[in-house]
Amino acid sequence: MKLSARNVIKGKVKKVTHGAVNSEVIVELPGGAEVVSIITKTSAEGLGLAVGKEVYAVIKASNVMLAVD
Repeated sequence: MKLSARNVIKGKVKKVTHGAVNSEVIVELPGGAEVVSIITKTSAEGLGLAVGKEVYAVIKASNVMLAVD
């Protein structure tokens, strides 16, 4: 697999919550941090996502927003 994205982080699926159209997938990264992804339910099912499955969180964004109080 080759990707143009530079931010690829391997982790394990911690939780999958299916909705009518989309699924929320929580990926636990090494060290315990979590990344949450919202993908279509069809994609989640097609990828066979389930708790414990190893996945890659691929992050490609042209903007990263920061905020402070």
